Amino acid sequence: MLVKTKAIVLSSLKFQEKSLIVKCFTLSHGLKSYFVRDAFSSRKANQKIAYFQPLTILEIEAVHKNKGTLENFKEIKIASPFHSIHSDIYKSTIVMFISEMLHHSIHEEEKNEHLFTFLETALHWLDNHAEIANFHLILLLETTKYLGFYPDISDMDMPFFEMNEGVFTPFHAISSLTEHESNLFKKLIDLKFDNNQKIFHVIERQMVLRILIDYYSFHLDGFKKPKSLDVLKEVFS
Repeated sequence: MLVKTKAIVLSSLKFQEKSLIVKCFTLSHGLKSYFVRDAFSSRKANQKIAYFQPLTILEIEAVHKNKGTLENFKEIKIASPFHSIHSDIYKSTIVMFISEMLHHSIHEEEKNEHLFTFLETALHWLDNHAEIANFHLILLLETTKYLGFYPDISDMDMPFFEMNEGVFTPFHAISSLTEHESNLFKKLIDLKFDNNQKIFHVIERQMVLRILIDYYSFHLDGFKKPKSLDVLKEVFS
């Protein structure tokens, strides 16, 4: 089946000496993996590899056999080039981290247009703004809306957030955050991309990030802590 769709690059893995295996989140078919033969051997190798940087938004034409095997691109072009994401060390580090989080979080080969549109809009926001210290925190929390485990905020006046059920409670349980952690999490829930990015101190931001990663671990089977987490902490310390 010939498919034309937008796709967000989640990961690319070198295969043997010359080829790539590229995992994309597509608008039309959800998660798909593609085989790119001779990605490193042609005269246009640099151009080809640039297509597959983390979270690049592509317009693709591809052959989907839908047999659980690797699919193949026929045509690729960048849907809308980023101006700063891949050249700014802070933004590129955030994007590397988010792509790894999404790689470990999105598993279904079915379309999720709302999630795709949210991610596309958020990436363009990141590309066009300078105050971005909390971007990854807000994005990861908002993404849980589309993955099915956004916190129940109906009792946000309660002092403790219970991670397993995703609810605020009056009592502290084994899987609850402390009252201080719960208050930081409440701050995050109220944040939007355009809010004051200095609302958290560095230590608080790292604490909130740890809470989010633990929260993902509670709700996604086989979730792995991103290897790029240490790089993110180093850049934003």
